[in-house]
Amino acid sequence: MTDASPPRPDETEVHLFVERMAMAFAEVGFPRMAARVLFAVMSADEPLTAAEIGTRLDVSAAAVSGAVRYLTQFGMLVREPVKGSRRDRYRMPDNPWYEATVTKTGLYKNFIDIASGGVDALHGRATPAGERVAEMRDFFLFVQEEIDSLGERWRARRAATGHGRGAA
Repeated sequence: MTDASPPRPDETEVHLFVERMAMAFAEVGFPRMAARVLFAVMSADEPLTAAEIGTRLDVSAAAVSGAVRYLTQFGMLVREPVKGSRRDRYRMPDNPWYEATVTKTGLYKNFIDIASGGVDALHGRATPAGERVAEMRDFFLFVQEEIDSLGERWRARRAATGHGRGAA
């Protein structure tokens, strides 16, 4: 009878993946430690405790704590209690790339609301400044609508292909 256990990942290659992705995210403004934690959790088959994350990344508990707080705030990690312990485990949520993007953070809604106040303060499109701010608001409205539409199409695509949590 053959052993049906899953193949073991190449830890060196996994480490390179985690660090490369973290650097790529950091280059576009994402906090580097949060990116390292995110990709360490993503590359694990099972949820990880903060101590396990720290060991994988060779970083302090304080560094992990701040990063998981940031990531859970934006819905990019899910915290689950460990039964019979005061510790928690962290895992990726289902469909994190759409669900935990700017649509969850309310970023564009906030921009739209503030810009609308600016348009009102500048008496609408009657002035050059009011026109510029209205154009910005309208752009953010467009982007939000497109993100919402992309999200709907993404969920439909995932459902149609059977991809999702646990799928290859």
